Amino acid sequence: MNRIYTFLINTLPRPLLIRLSYPFKKVAPLLYKGDNVECPVCERKFRKFLSYGSKVTHRENVLCPYDLTLERHRLMWLYLQNESNFFTADRLNVLHIAPEQCFHKRFKEQKNLDYLTGDLLSPIADMHFDLHDIPLEDNRFDVIFCNHVMEHVADANRCMQELYRVMKPGGWGIMQVPQDMTRANTYEDASIVTPEDRELHYWQYDHVRLFGRDYPEWLKNAGFEVKEYIPADHFSDEIIERYRLMRKEILYIVSKK
Repeated sequence: MNRIYTFLINTLPRPLLIRLSYPFKKVAPLLYKGDNVECPVCERKFRKFLSYGSKVTHRENVLCPYDLTLERHRLMWLYLQNESNFFTADRLNVLHIAPEQCFHKRFKEQKNLDYLTGDLLSPIADMHFDLHDIPLEDNRFDVIFCNHVMEHVADANRCMQELYRVMKPGGWGIMQVPQDMTRANTYEDASIVTPEDRELHYWQYDHVRLFGRDYPEWLKNAGFEVKEYIPADHFSDEIIERYRLMRKEILYIVSKK
């Protein structure tokens, strides 16, 4: 069962995985009933979480069986709850690129949000467009989420500039990427083209680069101001383990003057 699950999640295209996840989430929680770990997004407890990741980045006990959150999703949710006005502001105009399933329905139903989602292919997105040329007006959004997208696009600089363009002055956002903290500089090589080589070098078969510690500089070069939010600075060891967060993961909070 675990071998089949690992094969499917690492080989099927994302739109198909999204569709298959709905029946899967009805069964998986029954198989993992318990109280060792907890997802702060769905507020459910389990014996353990599911494994996740490619052969290069495989991790045990990280994927919530119910709402399919990973470490980065749970960290983002905790930040939104504890450090932002996302749930309390009177009105926020929000753009969510490549919307994660664990957030999509919740944010759609949130009364204080004008919530628009965009993606090239996702079946749950409101609009389908190329991030290199966003078909929306300047200075429109108070909040922008765009997570684990920049490692897929041809020109990450252009896409970041487009997101900066449509953010309002005074707006803010969260823009996460897979990041290799052992590398000072982002790794790109135009000769790496096969799925096998991309997984080996960039951690996943459909990635075209692997960001290093210089990722914040990419964001700053697009115009953003950048702040870092690290779990170990805000949560106890017990909470980090129970929510299965990455202790030293950096959540990048961008803003526009």
